[in-house]
Amino acid sequence: MKLVATAIADVVVVEPTVFADERGWFMESYHQPRFDAALRELGLPPPRPFVQDNHSCSKAGVLRGLHHQLPPHAQGKLVRVVRGAAFDVAVDIRRGSPTFGRWVGVELSEANRRQLWIPEGFAHGFVALADDTHFLYKTTGVYAKDCERAIRWDDPVIGIDWPLPPGVAHPIVAPKDAAAPRLADAECFER
Repeated sequence: MKLVATAIADVVVVEPTVFADERGWFMESYHQPRFDAALRELGLPPPRPFVQDNHSCSKAGVLRGLHHQLPPHAQGKLVRVVRGAAFDVAVDIRRGSPTFGRWVGVELSEANRRQLWIPEGFAHGFVALADDTHFLYKTTGVYAKDCERAIRWDDPVIGIDWPLPPGVAHPIVAPKDAAAPRLADAECFER
């Protein structure tokens, strides 16, 4: 496994080692000691243990996010796509951070097998770039409705450049995501 830094140092792309031959392929999707060691090599702390796995399926153009949970149920997320493709985004929502309000995005797909590590203190969202996109999340905190929050996916202050798949003019967004507050009015993390 190889960890690749992004424009926000705490968020990293995980590129797995894939062993392929005429029969197919094999990869480790997660190996805690290697993951923790690779984070430490980048000067980053290892995550708390993962305690919940989630799986979503979306049609092309569905945009989910920007979601986060506040303490005491904050969530770090290790995310990947096992079918289809998605443009995945992390937004720094740690007030006082030098990268507060900045975002990074990466395409995750069944073809590139990449993952994205998004630590606590970040909002997360993605747009499905293909029908039948299956998205997997490992989280460091369990879902807690009372701590769940969202930030507007199209907040101009954040300025995410969401790509859309061909034939999709506007993203398909859940009503609660469409009604989410902008970053300036959102409950965020204090650093």
